[in-house]
Amino acid sequence: MTPERLGLLWGITVFAGAGARLLAALSGLPGVVLLLLSGLLIGRSGLGLVEPLDLGEGLETTVGLLVSLVLFDGGLNLRLPGDTIKATVLRISVLRLLLSLGAGILAAHWLAGLGWSVAAVYSAIVLGTGPTVVTPIVQQIRLAPPLGDVLEAEGLVLEPVGAVLALLLLELLLGDLYGWRGLAIGLLSRLGGGVLIGVAVGWLLAELLRRLPTEQAVGLRLQLTLGVLFLMFAVCEWLLPESGLPASVAAGVVVGRRPSTQAAQLDELIRELARLAITMLFPLLAADVSWAELSPLGWGGISCVLVLMLLVRPAAVGVATIGLPLDWRQRLFMGWLAPRGIVTAAVASLFSIRLEQAGILGAGRLQGLVFLTILMTVGFQGLTAQPLARVLGLIQSEPEESGEAALQAGQVLPDPGQQ
Repeated sequence: MTPERLGLLWGITVFAGAGARLLAALSGLPGVVLLLLSGLLIGRSGLGLVEPLDLGEGLETTVGLLVSLVLFDGGLNLRLPGDTIKATVLRISVLRLLLSLGAGILAAHWLAGLGWSVAAVYSAIVLGTGPTVVTPIVQQIRLAPPLGDVLEAEGLVLEPVGAVLALLLLELLLGDLYGWRGLAIGLLSRLGGGVLIGVAVGWLLAELLRRLPTEQAVGLRLQLTLGVLFLMFAVCEWLLPESGLPASVAAGVVVGRRPSTQAAQLDELIRELARLAITMLFPLLAADVSWAELSPLGWGGISCVLVLMLLVRPAAVGVATIGLPLDWRQRLFMGWLAPRGIVTAAVASLFSIRLEQAGILGAGRLQGLVFLTILMTVGFQGLTAQPLARVLGLIQSEPEESGEAALQAGQVLPDPGQQ
C-alpha cells in the first residue's frame, strides 16, 4: 500500500468520524449510531473508499493500542462507591458470564447455523457489553446513579473476559490448545497475569506521576502515561496474548485511585484522546463489513440477535439481580441496554482472518453475525435508551442522590408520582 493511499485511508476515516460527531451534536442523535453508519458509508457496504485490510498487520497493532487507551480511560474514571455497588457488579458479571455464554452458543448454532465450535467463539466475543458504547449513552441521557456506574463497570469487567475466552476457544478450535483443562488454565493465567501486570504498572506509573514536580506541565504527565500504557500493552500481548485488555483496565483503576497522582489533571486529556480513538476505530472497523457477509445470515442471523437482545439478556439480568437492591425499573433498563462496541468488532475482525487462513468453515459467517449483533444492538438500543430512561423515570435530576444511598434504598430516583 502506497503512503499516499495510507494517508487517504486515515484522512477519510477520521473525517467521517468527526462528521458523525458533528451531526450528533447538531441533531441530538446518539453519536455511536452515527459513527457506525459513517463506517458503513465509507467502507465495503457503501462507497468503498476505505479498506481496513489494506493496513495489513498494522491493523491489529493500531486497534490494540487504541483499545488499550479506551479501556485505561474507563478504569481511570470507574467509580463504584460502597460495597453494595461492588457486590452488585460482581454478581451480575459472574452470573451473566455463565448464563449468557451458554445461551449464546445455542442461539448461534440453532438459529444462525454456526458450527458448535464457531458458535462458542461467537458467544464469547459478544459476551461483554461495550464500555466504548455504554459510557457515551449513559453520559448523553444523564442516567441517574448508580445505574450508569453499574452498566459501565459491567462492560469493563466482562469485555476483557470475553475477549480472552474467545481467543482461547479459537486456539482450541485451531488445535493450538488441548482440552478444557488447558482452556481453564489459560483463562486464569491470562486474566490473572494481565491484572497483576496492570496493577504493578499502574502503581509504578502512579509513583512516577506523584514524584513529578507539581509545576510540570500536564502535557508531560500525559506523554508519560501514554508511553507507559502502550509499552505495558505491547509487553502483555507479547507474553500473554489478549492479557493487555485486563491489564489496561487494572492500570487505569490503580492510577485513578492512588493519592497525589494529580489524576484529575490527566482525566480530561485522557478522556478526549479516548473519544478520538473511538471516533477513529468505529468507522474503521465498520468499514470492514460487507453486505455479502450479512445477507447469507438471513432471518436466522436476525433471529439469533433478537433472542440475545429480547430473551437472553433480560433473563440473565433478571436472575443475576434477584435479591439485590434494584427496583423493577432499573432491572428493566439494564435488561435492555447491552450494546456491543469496539473490542467486540476488533476481536471479530482479527479472529475471522485467522479462521480464514486456517481454512475453517464459517469464518465469514462469524464476522457477519458479530457485526450484525453490533449493528442491531447499537442501532436499536442506542436510539431507544433515552426515551426508555425518560419513561421509567431514570433521568438524573437535581439534587441527585448519592449512588450508594440510592442503591441501599432500592431505587435511584423517587417514584414518578412523588416527584
